[in-house]
Amino acid sequence: MSVIAEMKTNSSSLTVEWKRIEILALCLVESRANREPSKALIQQLTDIQHNVNFLRKESSGWQNIISLQLSELAQDILACVYAPFINPNVALLFQDLQQNNGIYPTLAFLHQLLAFTEQEYLSTLQLLDKNNLLITHNLLLIEGTGPMQQLKPHPDIITAICGLPAQDLVIPGAVKIKLDAGWNDLIIPAAQRTMLKEYLLWIQNADKVNKDWSARKVGGPIALFSGPSGTGKTFAASVIANKLDWPLYRVDLGSLISKYIGETEKNLNALFSAVHGKDILLQFDEVDALMGKRGEIKDAHDRYANMEVSHLLSRIEMHQGPCILTTNLRKQIDPAFQRRFHFVLTFPRPGKKHRLALWKSLIPPQAPVDKNLNLRQVAEAVSLSGGEIQNAAHHAAILAAAESRPITLEHITIGVWRVLQKVDGQTRPNQLRQLEDSLPKHIISAEES
Repeated sequence: MSVIAEMKTNSSSLTVEWKRIEILALCLVESRANREPSKALIQQLTDIQHNVNFLRKESSGWQNIISLQLSELAQDILACVYAPFINPNVALLFQDLQQNNGIYPTLAFLHQLLAFTEQEYLSTLQLLDKNNLLITHNLLLIEGTGPMQQLKPHPDIITAICGLPAQDLVIPGAVKIKLDAGWNDLIIPAAQRTMLKEYLLWIQNADKVNKDWSARKVGGPIALFSGPSGTGKTFAASVIANKLDWPLYRVDLGSLISKYIGETEKNLNALFSAVHGKDILLQFDEVDALMGKRGEIKDAHDRYANMEVSHLLSRIEMHQGPCILTTNLRKQIDPAFQRRFHFVLTFPRPGKKHRLALWKSLIPPQAPVDKNLNLRQVAEAVSLSGGEIQNAAHHAAILAAAESRPITLEHITIGVWRVLQKVDGQTRPNQLRQLEDSLPKHIISAEES
């Protein structure tokens, strides 16, 4: 029988649990610095503790999630384990307080954070015994042994707390991407397709080579996908993720990089700690902004910028899961950084053959199409990337649907024209080449007026 309760309310009642753990961590920060916590902080703790006690007494908080009678100590332990996953502030504090040993608490750290008495410590050991309820009912997971054993959330409880599938949970600095993409949908040159399949094989066979064959352990694999926007880098990453049946998360480096010394490292550590041991494919976009060619170090800022890059690469290399880094400007990436990638794939703008295949695949399959529409003519006329063709095809489909007509060459031409306008505001009709005569005169007149 499942211990997850049928929730009568959402899990917002647990918010005070996460806040209490955050305040306790802040108090521990002060204690380690040999400072007394401020009166304001103590008052916050007193107030939040009152709220926690009230909710627990009313069977609101954990009782909404877990249909078990839990002791106060057991609830405290669960709050410490799940707080860093739910509250990013707690994750960063735990990461710092545990000297970069991860965002999830060790037994030794719990001892400090909750200020265990000797009896409470012994009771905790009993609760964490393999035969006790926290473990037998899969309320948490334990890695390691002794005081440094790490306590981690269980996916089922995470699902109940968040009301989301575990793979959809928020990872600090990352967003989940879901594209219905398979090998047959990926239109790229044969050489790139072969390299992409080898990258997949590297991921699928890493354990066999590293563990069974005793190879020297390496992280990753790390791949660099380079090429202009819209050439299929993210689509290719989605194909890999779907083939593995893993979620794909796009990492926003901008949200992780901080001007404050030490914050970037904390953010990166929190990110990698959150995904440690999970079957997840990470994609870091536009890394050229961070990994540009290094110039002369003129001041502390330049030195720190180089340290940030080195820390990012070292965390990526230490990470045992695959990572994909993307760039539109490969030439801007320092060659010293490029040597640390296991794969480098260049995604070129598609030639005529591939543009034709893209047009055929990206027009909605159930859409009515005018029998005189010559997609070969369209593909040969204007050089567009896969992303641009997708936008143009969709624009054409919208126009045709609005008129309740099949998609015509005129609709396609207007779609291509709008895409060209986004790239270059000074677009002229002759850039459409063979399609120029299909651009409606009222559009040209509107542009010239």
